[in-house]
Amino acid sequence: MLDRLRAMLPPMSRTLAEVIALLERLAPLDLSEDWDNTGLLLEPLSAAARPIERALLCIDLGEIVLDEAIERGADLLIAYHPPLFRGLKRLRARSPEERVLLRALDAGLAVYSPHTALDAAVDGVNDWLARAFGEGRVTPLIAHRAPGAPAEFKLVVFVPQPAVADLRSALARELGAGSIGNYSECGFELSGRGSFFGNDASAPRVGERGKLEFVPETRLEMRCPASALEDLARVITAHHPYEEPAWDLYPLATPARANVGAGRLLKLDTPISLGDAITRLKAHLELTTLRVATAGTHAAGKPITRIAVCAGAGGSLFERASRLPTGDEVPEADLFVTGEMRHHDVLARLRAGSSVILSEHTHTERGYLPEFGRRLESLAEGELQVLISERDADPLRTV
Repeated sequence: MLDRLRAMLPPMSRTLAEVIALLERLAPLDLSEDWDNTGLLLEPLSAAARPIERALLCIDLGEIVLDEAIERGADLLIAYHPPLFRGLKRLRARSPEERVLLRALDAGLAVYSPHTALDAAVDGVNDWLARAFGEGRVTPLIAHRAPGAPAEFKLVVFVPQPAVADLRSALARELGAGSIGNYSECGFELSGRGSFFGNDASAPRVGERGKLEFVPETRLEMRCPASALEDLARVITAHHPYEEPAWDLYPLATPARANVGAGRLLKLDTPISLGDAITRLKAHLELTTLRVATAGTHAAGKPITRIAVCAGAGGSLFERASRLPTGDEVPEADLFVTGEMRHHDVLARLRAGSSVILSEHTHTERGYLPEFGRRLESLAEGELQVLISERDADPLRTV
């Protein structure tokens, strides 16, 4: 019913490039794990020109979810788990995993996956999971380290004053330039005077060829993500009044960010019992059952202060965190919370005096989708409707 009412409203949309820029503001792709496959995974020929009015969010993209996307009029599929993960050497209709991609391509639906970038981001999946247990100090289990190549640049463009607002807005909308935390269209402007002399082959849109011209101009500076570089010249040319716009690009050094990275370690302001932790997590995930391995100390009533969380399968991440070099070591947690772990990893945690809670893989991820959808709609300023799949479900059930 709600979908039908929304369909009666005047249509508003964003381009695919604009929606991707918004997605990368929420989950910058440089935060992705090296082994992951994030970003735009499938781009039909018609996708760039197709207005994006509705996006469908899901955890896993299967054929029933694709059917739902088509029936509900979605223009974009956002699958948390990348449907293209292992290298494909062929695409065959008889293979279910490959067929869903062929059908999405035929329907003109682009497919995007944020996966571990969204896990690592501020207010992403792991921050949401850590909120289940109460107030405290939250830090990544493994802080993100800046890659070798710059993730951001500073764009400096010289533009006549009447065109500044249009250019600034286009750079922000289409490429995500000028984004700093919760703020968009951030920039700096400095007034001055530009000069140019056009030769006989020039076609100046301001002034005359063969004459030295002086024009009041503004120096516009904005931060610019590396993902925008491919389309930067196109956007500037489309919204700048000059035949040959003048602009510069400077790489920015990106220090390690303490608030983003893999997993989360929560140091509670007020310690809680294991029973309280279980109750709070059930309520947060809207589950009636969890799998719990109880350490002897917690069975005897010792409170829990430090909780390590990781959406999905956290065993390998917890192991990596415990082997960090001296000086950057994560203290052993009292409780480890994730979707799934190997049997022997659970035993190792118990021997070390820690308890473990397992909720099944996608239960630690699925409940975040509505929050992610609201944040994306808010960034799109009412020009994008985000639907949550009603058919996507955990493949495992308790019987």
